[in-house]
Amino acid sequence: MKARYEDLKALKGSHSFRAFRRVSRQFEFNWHYHPEFEITWVEKGHGNRLVGDHFVQFKPDDLVIIGKNLPHTWASDQMVKGKLSATVIQFDEDILKSFLDLAEFESVKKLLWRARLGLFFPGKNIQPAIQLIKELPDKKGVEKISWLLKILDLLTRLKSVSLASAYFEPARGDLNKSRIIRVCQYIQENSTEKISITDTAAMIHLSKSAFCKFFKRTTGHTFSYYVNEIRIGQAAVLLAESDKTIADICYSCGFESLTYFNRVFLKKKGLSPREFRKKF
Repeated sequence: MKARYEDLKALKGSHSFRAFRRVSRQFEFNWHYHPEFEITWVEKGHGNRLVGDHFVQFKPDDLVIIGKNLPHTWASDQMVKGKLSATVIQFDEDILKSFLDLAEFESVKKLLWRARLGLFFPGKNIQPAIQLIKELPDKKGVEKISWLLKILDLLTRLKSVSLASAYFEPARGDLNKSRIIRVCQYIQENSTEKISITDTAAMIHLSKSAFCKFFKRTTGHTFSYYVNEIRIGQAAVLLAESDKTIADICYSCGFESLTYFNRVFLKKKGLSPREFRKKF
């Protein structure tokens, strides 16, 4: 899918880079890119994270660095109640130019190069970096720059996992862009209802077979895989945070068969819904 270009220069104003807290009731599907690097830490929220051709469910303490011009979005689950929050840092490579030529910054230089595909930081040892990220929006003057350098230095020492595949290339063309965004938004908003692949294809004036090829080519996943990812993400939240029966959760998330729900959940989570609930 072709992402929307986002111009951040006007938003940062006279500041060298942006560091802000994002608090809202929903993270809407917003497939976009920008020439700035971005560090995002999700404090509260569940949903789906798309980075390039990589698709996964996110949860609290999701920490990612996005490279230049790499399309991405975080889209929260419709069923999550309360406010969601994240801290976002967006910076241009130019502000680090004088540092990156120094031998002491070789590890930071490698980090930014690897970030071209997006990097996810798993594990419990990310807390020191998260604390600095959390404090950065309140910093002023020279301390603001030094805080960013501290964060980047800490990230170089953490285990990280690449997200987008090395051969990822965004689909081009305004028609593809408008079509796939419309489809993904429709799925996100109606995942708890019965979603017909034929009706969805007709919505963007394609036959069923042409739509299946189009969807797989532009997202890297089949239509049913994408729908099930969203539904299982919503089910996981309800299993952990509500006392609804597994059957109620199955049907409220859009599945028509409890047997099929159990099988898909086990495949994606490595646990049955009952085992998953006990774990949490």
